[in-house]
Amino acid sequence: MATYVVAGTGTTATALIGNTRRRSSSAAQSISHPALNFPQNRSYRRRKSKTFSPIYASVSASPAPVTKPDDLVGAILSKVMQTDRGVLLTRDEHKSVAEVVQELQRFCVDEPVKCPLIFGEWDVVYCSNPTSPGGGYRSAFGRLFFKTNEMIQVVEAPDIVRNRVSFSLFGFLDGEVSLKGKLNVLDEKWIQVVFEPPELKVGGLDFQYGGESEVKLEITYIDEKIRLGKGSRGSLFVFQRRKP
Repeated sequence: MATYVVAGTGTTATALIGNTRRRSSSAAQSISHPALNFPQNRSYRRRKSKTFSPIYASVSASPAPVTKPDDLVGAILSKVMQTDRGVLLTRDEHKSVAEVVQELQRFCVDEPVKCPLIFGEWDVVYCSNPTSPGGGYRSAFGRLFFKTNEMIQVVEAPDIVRNRVSFSLFGFLDGEVSLKGKLNVLDEKWIQVVFEPPELKVGGLDFQYGGESEVKLEITYIDEKIRLGKGSRGSLFVFQRRKP
């Protein structure tokens, strides 16, 4: 007897297996044909039809296990770490990250903008568009001269956001760009941050340049380890909480 597992959910499947039994009997025949030169009085056996004895095997398939949020968080981090915040990923690998992120978003708390877990220090570990965080410093041309060391976002209660990108220029001259902004809650998921002009520090120089800027970000998931966000233009962000 053999048992076969049939995929399904909460159903019972029946497999029909045929076991073959062979029976034979001999009948003496005398065949004579001069052209074929067969010897006379040679015996031939005639096979009878095969019979099948059915065996029934019954199995039931259990439903697939539900993936836990911690497993999805681990899967996301394993895909994005050591990729220069997503720069080194292929298009298919970006797609794979997006699929896991979409699955994790189902476990997001209601009104994440009101969740106290939003406050703290976060590393920007992934962005689907490498130029979204860091601007021109993270463009293909900018990365030829500026090697990103850290990309940090600090969210302070009640409504202060500080972004900082530290880099090395030509591999030996350290510097950083920082922005300070005010956080405005737009609805239960969306926030707006209005930033002051950026401040650049490199070598002995320290100055502000440019003007104000603003960003809008949807918080799609948050817990003790990571925070997921989606920009107004669709860029996907993964933030990992920094260890104290």
